Amino acid sequence: MTPADWRQRFRAGEVRQTAALCPGWTQANLALIPAAFADDFEAFLHANPAACPLLARGSAGDPALPDLGDIDLRHDLPLYRTFRDGQPTGTLPDIAAHWRDDLVPFAIGCSLSFEADLVAAGVPLRCHAPGRSCSAFDTALPNRAAGLFGGNLVVTMRAVAADQVALATEVTRNHPQAHGAPVHTGDPAVIGVDLSRPIDGLGLTDVRPGEVAVFWACGVTMERAIASARLPFAITHAPGHMLITDLPAQPHGASAWTP
Repeated sequence: MTPADWRQRFRAGEVRQTAALCPGWTQANLALIPAAFADDFEAFLHANPAACPLLARGSAGDPALPDLGDIDLRHDLPLYRTFRDGQPTGTLPDIAAHWRDDLVPFAIGCSLSFEADLVAAGVPLRCHAPGRSCSAFDTALPNRAAGLFGGNLVVTMRAVAADQVALATEVTRNHPQAHGAPVHTGDPAVIGVDLSRPIDGLGLTDVRPGEVAVFWACGVTMERAIASARLPFAITHAPGHMLITDLPAQPHGASAWTP
């Protein structure tokens, strides 16, 4: 199925996590920010490029992102999260009723985009399968603040065979638009991560004998920035339920995947 096929299914009401869907195509985090705060939010993204690699910024009130495909952001993600005063207020499969003329769309790279390349390169991932996903965690590492936006870094964790960690690092370094190389490998406590507390309870959290916990920066970091700014209103994707774009997940090096 193509990215457009999946967007059509989500537009029709299907709700599912997007891990392992559409290998070879870029998945994106979404943030819809009131125009009064949009420039500071973009400054925050540029100040934290590992966690928040900016793929596209749209126009206020326009639900399209033409650089990423024939997209209607009100309908084309499987699940959204709404915020008021910086706090999450619920999830919705469609946000047409909550759309506002001052909302500015931001699409931010996602590490689900590089998983197919990891597997193709010979790095087994137990979390890469339909209905399964990596887990995300809050850390104790502060972001670089911009305006009202700050908070701490969020990371994803994948359990990687110890003899494949170097290869996983090499492969993902070539995907800077999908968070790039890991930010930490090994003991979760060093970066303030508690593996018993994945964000939203999603994803695989176990690390088996012979495996190492490997952590990549995560776009959910922008949720922590929205909370720190106490924005009166905002909408994001729900974690694990991404925008599937028409942008090939093209690494800077050679890839075994040809979309």
